[in-house]
Amino acid sequence: MKLLIRNLDRLTTEEELSSLFKEFGAVQSCNLVIDRVSCESKGFGFVEMPSSGEAKAAVKNLNNKNVGASKIRVKKAEDKKAENKDV
Repeated sequence: MKLLIRNLDRLTTEEELSSLFKEFGAVQSCNLVIDRVSCESKGFGFVEMPSSGEAKAAVKNLNNKNVGASKIRVKKAEDKKAENKDV
């Protein structure tokens, strides 16, 4: 299950984010979205977990958790096809 993590502290690293989610199970991938011009985090990223049960536990426990200087928001990532259905 792919999760969207928003409102990340700009200093949070992929390693820190991955470690946070590994407390709830296996992490398949972890990617911060980086601004091409400034090369800094845009404040959101994605974590993919192979087990939907573990992913749901991570959402339940990490949504609205303080990480660094920010309270993160965690939810299931929407399918891109669903977002672009008006195109």
